[in-house]
Amino acid sequence: MGTPHRRFSGAFKRSNDSARLVITTIMGMVFGYFVGISFPSVSLTKINLPSSLISTLDYAFNDDRRAIERRYPKNLGSGSAHLTPKVYVPTNPRGAETLPPGIVVPETDFYLRRLWGEPSEDVTKKPKYLVTFTVGLDQKYNIDAAVKKFSEDFQILLFHYDGRTTEWDQFEWSKHAIHISVRKQTKWWYAKRFLHPDVVAVYDYIFIWDEDLGVSHFNADRYIQLVKKHGLDISQPGLEPNNGLTWQMTKRRGDREVHKDTEEKPGWCGDPHLPPCAAFVEIMAPVFSREAWRCVWHMIQNDLVHGWGLDFALRRCVEPAHEKIGVVDSQWIVHQVIPSLGNQGQPENGKAPWEGGFIVLSCLIAVSVNFSTFLVIGKTSPVTYQVLGHLKTCLVLGFGYTLLHDPFTSRNIIGILVAIVGMGLYSYFCVNETKRKQVGDMAQVKERDTAAPLLTGKNGQVKENNSIV
Repeated sequence: MGTPHRRFSGAFKRSNDSARLVITTIMGMVFGYFVGISFPSVSLTKINLPSSLISTLDYAFNDDRRAIERRYPKNLGSGSAHLTPKVYVPTNPRGAETLPPGIVVPETDFYLRRLWGEPSEDVTKKPKYLVTFTVGLDQKYNIDAAVKKFSEDFQILLFHYDGRTTEWDQFEWSKHAIHISVRKQTKWWYAKRFLHPDVVAVYDYIFIWDEDLGVSHFNADRYIQLVKKHGLDISQPGLEPNNGLTWQMTKRRGDREVHKDTEEKPGWCGDPHLPPCAAFVEIMAPVFSREAWRCVWHMIQNDLVHGWGLDFALRRCVEPAHEKIGVVDSQWIVHQVIPSLGNQGQPENGKAPWEGGFIVLSCLIAVSVNFSTFLVIGKTSPVTYQVLGHLKTCLVLGFGYTLLHDPFTSRNIIGILVAIVGMGLYSYFCVNETKRKQVGDMAQVKERDTAAPLLTGKNGQVKENNSIV
């Protein structure tokens, strides 16, 4: 009878232990759940654990978290918490401080990119220098000659002030050039808006040239070599000294590669290291290094038009300016002085406004010439007027050759020489004739004086002797 009772008691005790274990486990899970939702995150750095264990746990936690975020993105419109970490890098460019540094691209370039294919197909050869011309279609052949002086190391960029771009496709190089068209603006307007230092940062040197430059004696690759050799951050090719009006500093010297100073007229230079005796180039054909252009760009004002005065301020962007600014003599150019941007304003009746102004000016000049004709004939003679007409013709030819580069033929030279000889002979004979007349007039005056002596009256008055002998 005792044995079955003891068996029943043992089985009941084991069942109570099992139930107690189950109940304790459930209560522990419930308690852990509430603790977990009350403290969603615990920093391992606040727990006193070995550093090796902390780094291992932290790496494992972050790896699992990245895997979960890849599978279940939290930023797709759900109401859950934003898990993207906050980033603030003060060394990033302004406006990009919240971006990871690895994806920030602060600079760009003018390299042409492909529409399809691999990135390696974009540019087979990346140009190292940038050449810009501000152009109109009327100067296309001059620009074509200039562009051919630059090798594949130079990226060509044309700013079109007349709005005509497709006509340049007749040149093969134009298909690989960059064309920017905004009507009726000057090169400094384009430079300020399209040549930001971060846009042209990949180019070692930036050429900002006019369209009316003769480059027969210029080689771009050789020019770059000389600029690097002499450490010039701002430079220009030398200008033909006998062509047009130029500063003494920018005139080419035939006895050297580069010059950095000059002697000007007395009183023009208070300091031999300051413009226009040093640290000076003109604005028609400047060349800037990358570092110098970053400064010069910030100095260009938004309302700058022709750039006059900018050349005197370029020295502020390099130090020492009298060593970093110079003129390359062995690679020289000719300033052809061709007016550009002539079609400013709205055309009326098919003519630009400046054409009407020239017509009025021509009329005024014609009236002045006719008026001067009567003055010359009245004061001298018709022959003298004809001689002055030949002198005017010689002056017209001379100014055309000097300023407008009109070709001079042998017939022009012979005609001018004959006219000069004729004018010289005419002047000689006129002077001699005038002298003879003066001598004759003086002789007549003396004869009258001797023929009519003066007599003194009794009262001391002078009387003329009019008596007949």
